[in-house]
Amino acid sequence: MSELPQPQPAPPAPRGPRRNIAALLILIMLLAAFALGVGVIRIVDEPDGRDAFLRSARGEVAVTAPVIREPDSPTQTAVRASRFAILDEVYEILDRDFVDPASFEAANLRTAAINGIIDSLGDPHTAFIDAEDYRLTSEDIGGSFEGIGCTVNDFDGEITIVTVFDGSPAQRSGVRDGDVILEVDGESIADWSLQLAVQRIRGPAGTTVELLVRHSDGTEELLPIVRDRIVVPSVRSLPLTDRQSNAVADIGHIWISQFTETTRDDLINLLEAAANANVGKLIIDVRNNPGGLLRATVETTGEFVDQEVILREIHRDGEEEVFRDDRGGNGIEMELVILINGASASGAEVMAAALRDHGRAVLIGEVTAGKGTVNLPRRLSDGSVLYVSIARWISPNRTVIEGVGVLPDIEVVQPETGFEADLDVQLITAIDYLRGQYQPPDAAADSDAEDSSDADDSEAQDAPQQE
Repeated sequence: MSELPQPQPAPPAPRGPRRNIAALLILIMLLAAFALGVGVIRIVDEPDGRDAFLRSARGEVAVTAPVIREPDSPTQTAVRASRFAILDEVYEILDRDFVDPASFEAANLRTAAINGIIDSLGDPHTAFIDAEDYRLTSEDIGGSFEGIGCTVNDFDGEITIVTVFDGSPAQRSGVRDGDVILEVDGESIADWSLQLAVQRIRGPAGTTVELLVRHSDGTEELLPIVRDRIVVPSVRSLPLTDRQSNAVADIGHIWISQFTETTRDDLINLLEAAANANVGKLIIDVRNNPGGLLRATVETTGEFVDQEVILREIHRDGEEEVFRDDRGGNGIEMELVILINGASASGAEVMAAALRDHGRAVLIGEVTAGKGTVNLPRRLSDGSVLYVSIARWISPNRTVIEGVGVLPDIEVVQPETGFEADLDVQLITAIDYLRGQYQPPDAAADSDAEDSSDADDSEAQDAPQQE
């Protein structure tokens, strides 16, 4: 699709078996919650303000996720005190008698108690997050951030640059993928956590941070970097090549990393470019997409259907709320394939299930994460946040997603070993399908057997006859 915006590097091909949803949320938190100036992917969805694009069958408008805590009444305070008085007794005894007082930390005990209550619910989506982690996990929903423009992770105790974004201050200053950060502003980070590293490297646009990095070739370099506001589209157009490594121009490939406030606008631009290039087939890649804003998910999905139901929410009282988009877009007439895997969660599952239910897309890949839960963040008195599961969502055709996932129409598991391990076989299968060249494994095996039989017959006819 040569006329689409300049493609950026494709996301890594998915590997390994499907993890359970709890592990998925932890993975997202670890890998995505520490993007430097890029922000992080939410580990749970946050229902945002539902404006005119969302129609509710209940005729209600949901309140924007609350950030102000209402004060408790004296009665509530008294009830709470009596309800958890036994915890105070345990705390006082441990504080007075525990043999190793150095390991007694009130904050850790409090967090452990909170997590114990949450764990007893058996719901992997209800979660407690401290104030700083909440700030980090919330910064990217607007689609822009202040920082240096790269992501990091902790590999064997070393804070390592994972991705440097094109055009970012980090790239202009010489930071490379795979660099290990040794110092920040002259201070060794050998004992720093990921969270601390992110806090120190981020900062207001126009300010400078100095990083001492070790490049992959072993050389060390001190890099002053002027922070800036980083705008990172959640939607990208990626190049395609087929099985023969030939460039593909008749099919578009759009990768949606998450659903943010800018996702629909970014998508509209790419769809217009595809229409101008006479591209009528599209692969939508939501592998490793953990979700995002509900409104953005509905609006983005609505670009491919016309005033159809996108999802249904079932609340604790059994009441149902229906969401639909009020318009279609340039994607309505396009032939679609959606790529999914075990890390496609929440909003990604909403899109995949809705477009299949309406006959708009074929799903290729692996069963998704199975997060069919709507979560609302409740701000606590110290700035920390309790994400509470407030509703379950189901597909337009009332298919349950929670704990089950969205099943692909064509299951393709990414190999971990062998010659195909370095190939994106799910993407190649999608290309074959849209070109009418896909053969199910059983059909392909039958075809090979038939070809072999025909060859045997031909050889028998040509062989000399024994008299």
